[in-house]
Amino acid sequence: MTRVFHAAGLHGYAVEASPFSASRVALAAAQNYGLSGGGALMLLEQTPTGVELVQSWSWGDGLFDVCWSETHEHVLAAAAGDGSLQLWDSTVPGAPLQVVKEHSREVCSVDWSESRVQNLLVSGSWDGTAKVWDAELARSLATLRGHEGVVYSTVWSPHIPGCFASASGDGTLRIWDVTAAACRVAIPAHQGEVLSCDWCKYDQNLVATGSVDCSVRLWDLRNVRKPVSQLLGHTYAVRRVKFSPFCRTLLASCSYDFTVRFWDMSLDPQLQQVLQHHSEFVFGLDFNLHVQNQVVDCSWDQTVKIYTPACLAES
Repeated sequence: MTRVFHAAGLHGYAVEASPFSASRVALAAAQNYGLSGGGALMLLEQTPTGVELVQSWSWGDGLFDVCWSETHEHVLAAAAGDGSLQLWDSTVPGAPLQVVKEHSREVCSVDWSESRVQNLLVSGSWDGTAKVWDAELARSLATLRGHEGVVYSTVWSPHIPGCFASASGDGTLRIWDVTAAACRVAIPAHQGEVLSCDWCKYDQNLVATGSVDCSVRLWDLRNVRKPVSQLLGHTYAVRRVKFSPFCRTLLASCSYDFTVRFWDMSLDPQLQQVLQHHSEFVFGLDFNLHVQNQVVDCSWDQTVKIYTPACLAES
């Protein structure tokens, strides 16, 4: 069964399942495909028969990413086209708890650290920088420079405190040490722009990238001369890659080719399923941490879909 939510007039950019609730999902969306107009942050709730809107906040520009706090079940951060980051609390109606605007261009990415020994956010922007923030968004703690293009994706390592990966329009994947405020590894990952990256939840040395060259590549950070695997099949840019929290060899990807694809690196063929249930670019993708093999995605076709793909239904 696929549960569907229709976000009328809003084009989905990012979805994230709650780390605290099995039924709660956050959506970051924009009007007019993010090219003009405002945006919205929406909280959605799965029901036995569908998906209901619990709460919605409007913003003056498009919202391009969202993440949940890892320590407070009601708190979220959102990234906006006006260069701002906002902190929202679902128990506080109206205005956000905090708004900061240090990036000089659109903010593409925001991620909350998963480590118990730190509570930080990281953002990536069209201005070519990544910024690290305290949990209250009171101020940035570091600005990391080195990319020569848009920073599309910033993702904390689930294994190494103070370490995050970034993917950029300059074609590189970079690994950063926040304490030293330095890039530790720079990988020429693709010939084209790299739009997404994600860490394997079971291997601190394994990172996936997705690119406009239509490929997904897996990198062993101990030997970055070439990818350990290249996953081919998408026919347009890969917008987001996501490792499963339940299986070390399972990876999902979504694309401008309107599809979501599921890959298992331990099987032959590695491509397990191609799902084409959207009529526009698929931008957002996540696994539910509480419901094994449940996936949530969002598209520019103004829908959010929650489902278990057939290739995982019996695993």
